[in-house]
Amino acid sequence: MANEHMFKRFDEELQRLDSKISEMGGLAEAQLARSLQAIRDRDSALAEAVIAGDGRIDAIEKEVQEHVLQMLALRQPMAVDLRQILSSVKMATTLERIADYAKNNAKRSIVLLQGGAPPRAITGIDRIGRLVQSLLKDVLDAFAKGDAEVAKSVWMRDEEIDDVYNGLFRELLTYMMEDPRTITAGTHLMFMAKNIERIGDHVTNIAELIVFRVTGAPFAMDRPKGGGQIYRPA
Repeated sequence: MANEHMFKRFDEELQRLDSKISEMGGLAEAQLARSLQAIRDRDSALAEAVIAGDGRIDAIEKEVQEHVLQMLALRQPMAVDLRQILSSVKMATTLERIADYAKNNAKRSIVLLQGGAPPRAITGIDRIGRLVQSLLKDVLDAFAKGDAEVAKSVWMRDEEIDDVYNGLFRELLTYMMEDPRTITAGTHLMFMAKNIERIGDHVTNIAELIVFRVTGAPFAMDRPKGGGQIYRPA
């Protein structure tokens, strides 16, 4: 009876850990969406809200780390349980980084209010942002369902993000060479595009962790990387 109680308590702790990861994922997804809207609408108040909201995600990551340390020390988990615990703490760190990139883009969007950003470049930022936003939504759904196949499909879509980023980078360089007045805004836009591309990389890291926690095996191939061939300016 005592063992049954211990197993039930341990299962509850694992469920609570997954709930924390899901909460972090929802907050990170909202931060990314709001940062993109702040850029698109030139909304400084919304950008400030994104910056202010970052603290909650940091706090949950700390809670996850403390919970994991406690579980490792007291429960000494093995096999599947250990995979679930270790992948959770890595996911928490990855989601925190995603939120940090969203916060950084929100800060830069405020600077862009001073002007000089080509409208087509803003459209390009929004396009790559929406692609990454879709990836993040799908990988969080895969986590909630424990679906390794969906996670793998997300992992394979990273190539499109690379293609769009590389094309956008070249377009921004062209704007700055043709009109020096766009250099300051263009530099911020380059950093913003890179931040979004890095969010895409972190999303695929989460996909890898989902596959590992479900199957116990890593991917047997390298992540596909794009070369920018499919980018089409809006």
